[in-house]
Amino acid sequence: MGAGDYYTILKVNRNATDEELKKAYKRLAMKWHPDKNHQQSVNKEDAEAKFKQISEAYDVLSDPKKRQIYDFYGHYPLNSSRVDKKDGKNEETGSQKDKKVGAIESKLAFSLEELYKGSKRKMKVSRNVPDEFGKLITVEEILKFDIKPGWKKGTKITFPGKGHQEPGCAPADLIFVVEEKPHAFYKREGNDLVLVQKILLLEALVGKTLNLKALDGRDLTIQVKDIVEPGYELVVPNEGMPISKEPGKKGKLRIKFDVMFPSRLSTQQKYELKRILRDSDN
Repeated sequence: MGAGDYYTILKVNRNATDEELKKAYKRLAMKWHPDKNHQQSVNKEDAEAKFKQISEAYDVLSDPKKRQIYDFYGHYPLNSSRVDKKDGKNEETGSQKDKKVGAIESKLAFSLEELYKGSKRKMKVSRNVPDEFGKLITVEEILKFDIKPGWKKGTKITFPGKGHQEPGCAPADLIFVVEEKPHAFYKREGNDLVLVQKILLLEALVGKTLNLKALDGRDLTIQVKDIVEPGYELVVPNEGMPISKEPGKKGKLRIKFDVMFPSRLSTQQKYELKRILRDSDN
């Protein structure tokens, strides 16, 4: 056991209770913590190495499952190695101080306006970290970050080392995954914005002026000049979502139409409509 026997490191017998393990760890942690070590004969690097060894031993023996595996197999199952497929090098995994707990991912919803214009956010987060004695405590922190125009659903915002931390492990990364809040009028499709516009049958035939409000608050005036046939879509270039990887460029605004037919027509209206449509075919 190259790292030394965990029971010997903590100076307890193999039948030590949880309380005995805790007391032993606290006593040794106080003695060897790099920032608390007052032994002139021991330099800081040696103290750090000893503290790491103590933390690793306590991390394993204080966990019933890990302790059972350790008692049966020794170090191997907890300090196994894997081969990195990229370059064939061995990479240590298992119970070691620089091992990270799995990254913590949380969904964070933004309005379409925020993702269009970009914005700044501040967020208070709480996380568990070990104190100088290895006891987990909760700390709070304010994180600040910028939302870049054009970010899409699934974009990850990573804060390295801002997640929970277990004794003997490096702190996990905190990751926020971007979600999009539904919008009352617009729907996002990739870099494009899609709008379904209601229009009267008469307007579909003779044209209409649309007055829309862009996501950044601008007033858009769009002329519908073509006859709106089934499936017709009016495309407005450069009025979609910003393209985050191509600053200055935007997708398209695609307007689809929902033609509203009249619920009834009088006899005279039917006659006039037939006459107009008949004449238009000539």
